[in-house]
Amino acid sequence: MTDFLYGLLLVIIVIGLFNIMIFVHELGHFLAARWRGLQVDRFQIWFGKPIWKKTINGVQYGLGWIPAGGFVALPQMAAMESIEGENLDKEKLPPVSPLDKIIVAFAGPLFSLMLAVVAGFLVWGMGKPQDSIKSNVVGGVIHDSPAEGILVPGDKILKVDGDPVDWYVGKVFDDIRTRIMLTKGDTIDFEIERDGKVLVVSTEFDIHETGLFQRRALPDPGITAPGPAIIGSLAGGKGESPAKKAKLQVGDQILKVDGKEVFGTYHVSQLIRENEYKTSSFTLKRGDEVMDIEVTPLKPKGDAYEDPMVGIAWDRRAGVVTEITYPNPWVQVRDSLRTMWMTIKVISSPDSNIGPDQLAGPVGIARTKFLLLQEDHGWLRVLAFFVLFNVNLAVLNMLPLPVLDGGHIVMAILESVRGKPLPGRFLEMIQGGFALLLMGFMLYITTKDLGDIFTGGSEAPKLEWPE
Repeated sequence: MTDFLYGLLLVIIVIGLFNIMIFVHELGHFLAARWRGLQVDRFQIWFGKPIWKKTINGVQYGLGWIPAGGFVALPQMAAMESIEGENLDKEKLPPVSPLDKIIVAFAGPLFSLMLAVVAGFLVWGMGKPQDSIKSNVVGGVIHDSPAEGILVPGDKILKVDGDPVDWYVGKVFDDIRTRIMLTKGDTIDFEIERDGKVLVVSTEFDIHETGLFQRRALPDPGITAPGPAIIGSLAGGKGESPAKKAKLQVGDQILKVDGKEVFGTYHVSQLIRENEYKTSSFTLKRGDEVMDIEVTPLKPKGDAYEDPMVGIAWDRRAGVVTEITYPNPWVQVRDSLRTMWMTIKVISSPDSNIGPDQLAGPVGIARTKFLLLQEDHGWLRVLAFFVLFNVNLAVLNMLPLPVLDGGHIVMAILESVRGKPLPGRFLEMIQGGFALLLMGFMLYITTKDLGDIFTGGSEAPKLEWPE
């Protein structure tokens, strides 16, 4: 019951944060419209028919039933009836100047950016958790992956596609994992150091197309992170696992397998496989003591597992360094803008391996916040994400597309150049068409978000060990 209430609290927090972001953005439009003397019909959070509404001083305030976005209905701006509904005031309203339209359209992104700065000051004072793996060593090479036979555990990766790297993860756009993800085409070039020599090697990989509810796989040649191989737990199930028989303990760090240095958790599996699943000698550190223990892998009963196993689950946080940094708001906004620019650049590139299906919609963003809240320093992580998301919201809304604020600005500029408003019927068709495209795109992204939740894989079969 406690876990349920805690989960419910996190859901409420996530929804509350969403509403704060939407409210502040739309508040910018609302206040600017009031300042410039525009007619305001509605101020609504979320789309669709209102499930709650109340009219105050001629403005209908409401909450829609589709939990995405919000709007301020301004009939003197470009026609938006396909989203906002019919104008409440049937009388013909006086036209407003292109400058007024630009100010009102720009106010929403401006308020989102201001909210990001306010949150940035909180992050500056409270701190931002930064996870990193400060090593450029290959921790393991997955069996039957493209990198097998080309890279080996212990290789130091100096460059990825010509870009220098020194961390496996933790430097935005400049670490090994991110540079692999951003590679173009189907080949990755690695400059590595092995046995004191610098080599350049290439690996290929496949990008598999997936179904309706799944995202495409990101580029992955099949290397795993470096770090200490520390036992997080021992496998249970019926019978006694090899790890338990060998008296291995949670917290043991595997230093060597059959005399070969271990560079990462997956490397242990590689060395066991190389020994053809025969008895292996584990050199491990337990507290301050170093000892050797022999372990004989066993194949669990049933057809679910093909290869023998030891029965170890690794401590996934081992090797990950979490530091609390204190970047000032301007650095946070700058990094968020860089992230947004790189995202737009990569997604729009024809030879990129990252496409629109890798984006997250409202469901995916809410899920991200929910998961962040459950991690160590969860509140600080969500606050830092809050800065990033508000900057993204401001930038996306400034794109020069109909329906978005940037589209309103472009149409106001065209109106100023023409010296008269654009044809109403034309505006209505353009706005309605792009509204449908936008809703279709959001539905497409939402299918991927739901796929992450419901098609994330089934639970592993219960283990049953031979006697």
